[in-house]
Amino acid sequence: MATTTTEVPGPAGLPLLGSMFDLKNDSLGTFLRSQREHGDVVRITAGPPGMRGVVYGVFSAEGAQQVLATESANFRKDNHFYQEVRESFGNGLLTSQDEDYLRQRRLVQPLFTRRRVDSYAEAIAAEVATVLGPWRTVEDSTVDVLDEMTTLALRAVARILFGTDVEAAVEIVERAFPVMGDYVLRRGYSPRNLPRHWPTPGNRRAAAAHEELYAVCDRIIAERRAAGVTGGDAGGQDLLTLLAEAESTEDGSFDASELREQVLVFLLAGHETTATSLGFALHLLALHPEQQKRAHEEVDRVLSGRTPGAADLEALPYLTQVLKEAMRLFPAAPVVGRRAVAATEIGGHTIPAGADVIVAPWVTHRHPAYWEDPDRFDPERFTPEAEAGRPRYAWFPFGGGPRACIGQHFSMLESVIALAMILQAHELEAIDTEVPVSAAITLQAAGRARVRLRPHTA
Repeated sequence: MATTTTEVPGPAGLPLLGSMFDLKNDSLGTFLRSQREHGDVVRITAGPPGMRGVVYGVFSAEGAQQVLATESANFRKDNHFYQEVRESFGNGLLTSQDEDYLRQRRLVQPLFTRRRVDSYAEAIAAEVATVLGPWRTVEDSTVDVLDEMTTLALRAVARILFGTDVEAAVEIVERAFPVMGDYVLRRGYSPRNLPRHWPTPGNRRAAAAHEELYAVCDRIIAERRAAGVTGGDAGGQDLLTLLAEAESTEDGSFDASELREQVLVFLLAGHETTATSLGFALHLLALHPEQQKRAHEEVDRVLSGRTPGAADLEALPYLTQVLKEAMRLFPAAPVVGRRAVAATEIGGHTIPAGADVIVAPWVTHRHPAYWEDPDRFDPERFTPEAEAGRPRYAWFPFGGGPRACIGQHFSMLESVIALAMILQAHELEAIDTEVPVSAAITLQAAGRARVRLRPHTA
């Protein structure tokens, strides 16, 4: 029988500052080393006395399942970081809790059925074609796949949300989101912050970006409701129209401010996560010619040059395996935070009530108990047989439990279509062999991921 102890091991760090500099300089590496050196439940302290923060890392698949699924009611989005996200991007599905969350989820869920999402395939393919057009004449036949996939994913989610209003929304989001993301990150990881209304340069820049984002969402929502017409995509209805029409006897409908908050969350969560998965999948294929050759062969055999659609997903299993392996090595949400309501036993240790807790796909996806040679790129890890042999939460790039990402099928649909269309036209050769990354709201590249393009002929 396992014994339970309240003494949770962890790195000692510096005498007065703990692991503050380690977390600031390389939080992902710090969490990974903590698991290797201290086990699957660790206690990490950071900051000077009087301002010291403590976080408990839970790194096993079984522990992640407890936090996200089986005991999810005990682990809430009440921490400081989520509060900063909530104040910047609103109380949408990503940040809401309790009855707010349940009501929103019930209203939104019918819009994300597999059949509804599959109806967006043609619009997604059109945006892929738009982004790929300039690749034929790009200087030195070189593109940064992370930058390009960020553009693609933003255009695709804006097209699905706004239909024919995509251009105006994309321009503003590209300008405003980085400002707000950096602002949330700085405040989310700082133990003390100045009030948001103080006219500091950082507060003023963030407020201007915030106002610009809200204004474009409010304008499009107001125009759509005043006109009483749809956006024209995906069978005549874009997602904004469907959100505006969402209604139930039990839950009512979204008012204008709630609509705006859902839209902002979909823009944030719906483009950065897919962009990360797609960009790194392309870069990994560019680094591994044998796996790229196999992916080309599958695309050529299944599609024979035609544009892929939703019905092709099941016929492209190797592309799906490539994407899943990219999400294992480079999960878009590398660290997920919660706050414990009550004291809880995990892995033989007691997590105290009120503690900040993280689960980390970045660490669990590299855990040697589940992954042999974990740093190696190997799409064969995701054959049905291999997946069946692992714990459910050995791989959880979309989270899990009742708060699992509602858009995961949309992300996979977009990613497979885009990957297939790119491989139909191009062969990839990596120029940058290493891409340093860091944890922000999502995984962020700290360097370029350039590849050289060559025409592909089936």
